[in-house]
Amino acid sequence: QVQLVESGGGLVQAGGSLRLSCAASGSIFDINTMAWYRQAPGKQRDVVAAITSGGSTSYSDSVKGRFTISRDNAKNTVYLQMNSLKPEDTAVYYCNAAIKGYSGPAPRDYYRTDYWGKGTLVTVSS
Repeated sequence: QVQLVESGGGLVQAGGSLRLSCAASGSIFDINTMAWYRQAPGKQRDVVAAITSGGSTSYSDSVKGRFTISRDNAKNTVYLQMNSLKPEDTAVYYCNAAIKGYSGPAPRDYYRTDYWGKGTLVTVSS
């Protein structure tokens, strides 16, 4: 069974920094794209940043230049370094990953699924 666990959220003043981490564990064969999403109260969940297995990155316009996504493939972990935080960055941040897992040794036992973490709350005070 595969799971994603986020950490690093908390309360920070505007202009401050936080670093989020998300570790994937379980029966993992490989991981394709990993991404961070966020959902503010009363709003839809939106993508913040994404990174492919090869290291190509993309960002939403609202965080470009302030946030940096990175990954450690050996640790199956993705990070989000958030600098110059603003009150509008306040949200629950979710980790997402496209993972090929396995339940047994045969080819039919391999499957690719989108996984989500449970989220970590980031609160930026003004």
